[in-house]
Amino acid sequence: MWFKNGDLGFFFCKDKKSGKNIFILLINKVVLSPQIITITCTMIHPKTELKFISPEIGYGLVATEFIPKGTITWIYDDFDRTFKPEQVAAMRQIHKDIIRKYSYRDNKGSYVLCWDHARFVNHSFNSNCISTAYNFELAVLDIQAGEELTDDYGYLNVSEPFDCIEEADSMRRQVLPDDLLNFHGIWDEKLIDSFRYFNKVEQPFMDLIQPEFRDKVMAIANGTAVMDSILTCYCNVKEEVFVY
Repeated sequence: MWFKNGDLGFFFCKDKKSGKNIFILLINKVVLSPQIITITCTMIHPKTELKFISPEIGYGLVATEFIPKGTITWIYDDFDRTFKPEQVAAMRQIHKDIIRKYSYRDNKGSYVLCWDHARFVNHSFNSNCISTAYNFELAVLDIQAGEELTDDYGYLNVSEPFDCIEEADSMRRQVLPDDLLNFHGIWDEKLIDSFRYFNKVEQPFMDLIQPEFRDKVMAIANGTAVMDSILTCYCNVKEEVFVY
């Protein structure tokens, strides 16, 4: 069923097998009630759901079952949208605001807006998921049922510094545009370690690995190739498309 209210549009339907309500948001101007709606979405790991975390944090993505280290937790797919800077510059302000809030930048300077719940993954300086050079993310820690999936926004090519909630086991207090330049070595170590488990765990998204990366990914997992650094994700293109 399709709903539209001003600038808000979404699909709402019931899954025949599970009986769960499925809510797919197209423009994110909505307050959800976790007491009423159970939300599921794929291309982000299927053993996850969107839940209200707290008034301070808002919504986040939570594991519904155990997700082991080495699992692909998110992968870029054909429904994700990539916008060049000139496309974003030509948008209406309301759409620019959505791109600014929910997208990340790739190494070419384009804006990637995920169609799935990946855009609700919250930040942590000690994230349990990390981006790779192969358009997917890996779990770098075991993720227990009920635990949030998190990313370090430092590798998402943010355009400006922003303050974060303090974490007891991190000295960092801000996400900065040059975090990839400073911390790629730490993230690489975690990814290399996680790839050792890649062939030992269930991989629901194996068929979605892009053809240009498949052989390299399998060689890394088999220990016959060296992983490309997450530093290849760094974007050094200045951001000039937003008008505040």
